[in-house]
Amino acid sequence: MKPSTLRFTRLCVALGAALVASSAVAADSAPLDQPYPGGTLKVDVDLTRAPKRIFSVHETIPVAHDGAMDLWYPKWIPGEHAPSGPISNIAGLIITANGQRVKWRRDLDDMFTLHLQVPKGAKELHVQFQFLSSGGGEFGSSASATTNLLDMEFNQVAFYPAGYYSRDVQIQPTVQLPAGWKFATAMQVASRDGNAITFKPVSFNNFVDSPLIAGEHFNSVNLAPGAKVPVHLDIVGDSADDVKVSDAELKTHRELIKQAYALFGAHHYQHYNFLLTLSDHTGHFGLEHHQSSDDRLPADSLTDKTMAMRVASLMPHEYVHSWNGKFRRPNDLWTPNFNMVKRDDLLWVYEGLTDYWAGVLTTRSGMWTPAQYRDAMASIAAAMTYRTGRDWRSLQDTADAAQLTYYGGGGWGNWRRGTDFYPEGQLLWMDVDTKIRELSHGKRSLDDFAKAFYGMENGSYVTKTYSYDDVINTLNKVQPYDWNHFLRQRLDYVGKQLPETGLARGGWKLVFNSTPSAYDKATASLRHGINLAYSIGLSVRSSGDIADVQWNGPAFKAGLVPGMSIVAVDGKDFSPSVLKDAVAAAKDDKAPITLLAKNQNQYSTVQIDYHQGLRYPHLVRVKGQPDRLDAILKPAK
Repeated sequence: MKPSTLRFTRLCVALGAALVASSAVAADSAPLDQPYPGGTLKVDVDLTRAPKRIFSVHETIPVAHDGAMDLWYPKWIPGEHAPSGPISNIAGLIITANGQRVKWRRDLDDMFTLHLQVPKGAKELHVQFQFLSSGGGEFGSSASATTNLLDMEFNQVAFYPAGYYSRDVQIQPTVQLPAGWKFATAMQVASRDGNAITFKPVSFNNFVDSPLIAGEHFNSVNLAPGAKVPVHLDIVGDSADDVKVSDAELKTHRELIKQAYALFGAHHYQHYNFLLTLSDHTGHFGLEHHQSSDDRLPADSLTDKTMAMRVASLMPHEYVHSWNGKFRRPNDLWTPNFNMVKRDDLLWVYEGLTDYWAGVLTTRSGMWTPAQYRDAMASIAAAMTYRTGRDWRSLQDTADAAQLTYYGGGGWGNWRRGTDFYPEGQLLWMDVDTKIRELSHGKRSLDDFAKAFYGMENGSYVTKTYSYDDVINTLNKVQPYDWNHFLRQRLDYVGKQLPETGLARGGWKLVFNSTPSAYDKATASLRHGINLAYSIGLSVRSSGDIADVQWNGPAFKAGLVPGMSIVAVDGKDFSPSVLKDAVAAAKDDKAPITLLAKNQNQYSTVQIDYHQGLRYPHLVRVKGQPDRLDAILKPAK
């Protein structure tokens, strides 16, 4: 099935005849859903300088006609939900044809479009540039290489002809690797000559959808031995020890595959590769693809039990996206190419539901114990309960404005709200799951929705789009109810109360005490700071820099704001432990906590009148309520 929309179909019919005759398709016209007439593009990426974070590119773009032509650099990268293509990292761009330089000019409205004139008689354009992976940004703009490894997204290293469906543009990639480095990608190898690997031609869609990892220290393990459909965990790291997989880790990752198949009832790939990069010198995130995932984690994520527990749900999250986000995708997040605007209004399904199932599958597979899952949910429930920005901003708006919330900058996160469709999305879908179980007396659950919504066309990874109404209609088929009213009450709500009640219906409630859970300790270690949001109302980095302040909380009322620094606490040099001790001691002392704070080059004494002690979130059982959460977490047999 080829997903499309009515508006594109009508425009293509009206304009297609006039545009087919020329390869110089205007970038702002309706894209053509026909093979690019110039032929197959080729791109050669020299990665031998990857240890210096330089990717050198030589791209050949065949052309069918001379005259005006536009080139696009991929702008809207699937899964990043924003016009985030890292074009700012491009340098040294030179275009030639017939051995001569071709002048180009960037579009003044769209920085991702280049205008040029193809010379008479030219059969191809040669595009040369460097992608500088120096870091400092999000996703593909973050550091993608170290002295020992690289993690490359192919959208970083190619332009493509404007005006066509990107699935109709074919490209053949070649990469030159540093000597001795091994690699993994979802693409298939056509040939190899030493350190040069040429892959089979693919559509530009699949090209962008198939990142590559390579490194000196490499390991690959089979996660589905004996299965007809291969699934591998491919790992690169900065040391040989980092890429080792213990028997216990291997067991839980293999169980993840089984539990995902049991949940969805189908798969949507011909093979699947978890591409895991372990380094303290690259960006840390995950990005989904149909047949692979780009997972970037700290170096000790497999070797340190505490870190492994804290980051355990990342790979399950990206794996779930193969079903939810890649195969099934909201209408507004499917576009004919990478340079047309995507709309993020259903990210509470795309990301929120994925995050919910990621936590569930992390537990069903044994990567988390049920107690660890509850600790993670307690942390989320506390953060969302104390989300002061709900007074003015709905959960729906955090999704609608995702291209802003992903890149909104630091400070005031609780008041501005960020990508809350992830954490509150988990609570929303737990609310749905427990409601289905309550209404059906335990006979049905969100697992039934999973099979109904994703369990078709086994093996296909052709995107199948959906609308809000499709979600509502499928929920109603699973369990009749006014799901539209149920969801809108939560998505559109503004006010002080957390609108989701799934935890309580699941048989648990949020409480606070003075002892942090192992999950919260691991989070503090990962973020190099302490979270006192639920006591004095701020979070502080280990350096003393204030990361965030709860709007109208005790620290806010005392005059503290993000960006200030705490120098001393009750006359002692600041450290995280000194501040925590002061908050704990104030419970039995009427005197305020006295801080010496620095705001740029100005010092001031700040007094926080708070006396309720340290407060960390936990879940406890609700007496008399069925333990539906325990039922949700039970592995499928």
